[in-house]
Amino acid sequence: MSATKLLAPVVGAIAIAAGGTAAYLHFKTTPKDVMTPLAIAQIVPDEAYMAAFISADEQAWAKLKQFGTPEAQAVVTKNWNTWQQKLLTQSNIDIEKDLKPWVGNTMVALLPNQGNKQKPSVLVVTSIKDKISAASFAMKLANQGGSKAKESDYQGSKIIANAENSVFTAVVKDYLVIASDRPGLEAAINTTKGQPSFASKPGADSLLTKGVDVQNSIAQVYVADYSAAVQQLTSNNDQTTLPATTLAQLKRVKSLVAGVGTDEGGVRIKAVAAIDPQAPKWDYKPAPGKIIAQLPGDTLALISGANLSSYWNQATEQAKSYPDGEQAISQARQAFKSANFDLDKDIFGWMDGEFGMALIPSDRGILSQVGFGGVMVFNTSDRKAAENALSKLDNLAKGNAVLVQQRNVQGKEITEWNSPMGAVLGHGWLDNNSVFVTFGGPLTETMATKSAQTLDFSDTFKGVTGNLPKQNMGYVYVDMDKTLMLLNRFAATSQKPIPADTVAVLNSIRGIGITSTQEGSSTGQVDMSLALKKGK
Repeated sequence: MSATKLLAPVVGAIAIAAGGTAAYLHFKTTPKDVMTPLAIAQIVPDEAYMAAFISADEQAWAKLKQFGTPEAQAVVTKNWNTWQQKLLTQSNIDIEKDLKPWVGNTMVALLPNQGNKQKPSVLVVTSIKDKISAASFAMKLANQGGSKAKESDYQGSKIIANAENSVFTAVVKDYLVIASDRPGLEAAINTTKGQPSFASKPGADSLLTKGVDVQNSIAQVYVADYSAAVQQLTSNNDQTTLPATTLAQLKRVKSLVAGVGTDEGGVRIKAVAAIDPQAPKWDYKPAPGKIIAQLPGDTLALISGANLSSYWNQATEQAKSYPDGEQAISQARQAFKSANFDLDKDIFGWMDGEFGMALIPSDRGILSQVGFGGVMVFNTSDRKAAENALSKLDNLAKGNAVLVQQRNVQGKEITEWNSPMGAVLGHGWLDNNSVFVTFGGPLTETMATKSAQTLDFSDTFKGVTGNLPKQNMGYVYVDMDKTLMLLNRFAATSQKPIPADTVAVLNSIRGIGITSTQEGSSTGQVDMSLALKKGK
């Protein structure tokens, strides 16, 4: 059995065991000061480029268990029982007997692999209640497969190893350390003898102590040197090469910490990045949020933001420093020029306000077969430039034998591209500075005739995004109920039904919401809300 095949399920088993052991432990015999992320990180070598902390707080995990429809909970229970039986059959590891009596908080770290650069070295450090039980598990883990475990001494610590399975374990102080190679385990033991640890990396102390503020935290991820971590991960794959422009952007991020927790609405994920103050600045501005009130309440999905023109200008300016970036910009400009468009002026030049791109359900006209169409809304301070761009677009269509016609809808002048099956594209103005473009004729009327309930008053939108920062740079939003209806419809049409278990899980999700914010030039933040239905 390979290290990947063995360690992956073992790490999963330890994580699951940790989530159910807090009541058992009560932390009576394991001091709290050895269970903190900072304490466990002192066992992790400083060459680790990423570490994840898994909490053993039973109350936090119990909050997660309250979500999910009965059908989804049944699926989770069935898969859990199947997985646990498979683990017991393949490795003879019983989570209840072999793990729960001693497992506490856990940290999983990735280190460079000295023997195989294409695979990271995996290190697992778990705080323990009972050293005898932990040592017994270590022996059982190392005895997997055909060959038996061998014991040896390193710096006063007993290493139990099975080189054939690439499993190396040792009880070090109040922790069980499991590694996928011997150098990784030896490096962890060396940190207890005074060698630098992950906790001693510049800035790591603050990351590990503060983490991110999410309710009922169940896991945290720490990256002390972000660009180095990404380069290390991509170097593990010979097929992946990062362009110079991408590397330049990565270097803007100094460190990253992310957390997963639960609140009354579902699962909450937050990531906070520290930005290098010396790096080139991006001029981020919050989106006003007015676009939300211009979309119908039954919107399926949305991406919104603001100041596309500003971002484009900043991107083109920074691209000048990198040949591949400048070439990509030049090629894009040339492609638009061939269609008589100035990319800088006709497309991005007037997009200086808020924007939204949405999918909206419709079962009429040309959209009757697919069930939805697309809408784009742009707020602009330069209406004349926007009208000029749309005029060029209409002339391009006419030159390709498309019938372009105008009509009045609820007092608004609308331009549509018509086909025998109905309008394919339409555009018009919602007010003096808000232009919309629709893909699918029925949506032209939908946008021109303001809905009785707009998206900002939708119960689903409010439920999904209500716990996200209000001052943000835009939303990513998905209404899962409506999306699942369309997925089922497509599946039925293609005669390839979605598996019942998958439908049950997706049906337990109300929606997904994501926002990004930035505090000054030093901190960027992304918040994600996975709104879940509660079990009965």
